[in-house]
Amino acid sequence: MCQHWDVNARRFARLLGIAVVTTGATLSPPILVSSASAAPCPDVEVTFARGTAEPPGVGGVGQAFVDSLRSQVGGRSLGVYPVNYPATEDWPPSASAGANDASAHVESMAANCPDTKLVLGGYSQGAMVIDLITIAQAPVAGFIPQTLSAEVADHVAAVALFGNPSDRYLGGPVSAISPWYGHKAIDLCAPDDPICTPGVLALPSHDEMFSPAHLTYEHSDMPGQAATFVVSQL
Repeated sequence: MCQHWDVNARRFARLLGIAVVTTGATLSPPILVSSASAAPCPDVEVTFARGTAEPPGVGGVGQAFVDSLRSQVGGRSLGVYPVNYPATEDWPPSASAGANDASAHVESMAANCPDTKLVLGGYSQGAMVIDLITIAQAPVAGFIPQTLSAEVADHVAAVALFGNPSDRYLGGPVSAISPWYGHKAIDLCAPDDPICTPGVLALPSHDEMFSPAHLTYEHSDMPGQAATFVVSQL
């Protein structure tokens, strides 16, 4: 009887040991994998800010631009970063938040993926987000810039903007007024688009944001035109 109990006791101890090891393995802290090692640096990366009221992502214009660019870059890998920001109709705080996010991401890419060709893009309010990290030097009309340094600007291969309101707030488009980005920027404005037509220093109205002319970009030839320009800069 004692011998039988001893065998059972030893068997129970072995099972208990297995349970302890298994439980210990289950409760061990997870091994964190850095994003740099999780995904290799792409040859080209697009940072794109969507337009007002579009759902998170790059938006309709951004997707048309990215699709066209992807078809033109050949065998090069293409990464896409959708700027994380509210994109609400209250432009100054919304676009300023986008500038914070875009600036931080581009700076991180320049530091961690120095050989990646960086492309900046935006539509409507999203174009203003890119203005705030490229050409804005001081707060204006409630917008707070997060201007990239000259060193980081060197990593930017091209800038592609659609329906950009910079004429209202900053005196002209990136392609015309920026010594760092002008030669590598394309700034497209649809005919009769009130957002990118020069005007008084005032925030755009709801009717301007959603005017027929301002909503033409996605299904026009402009995303393809911008993509062709960007490829020429890579």
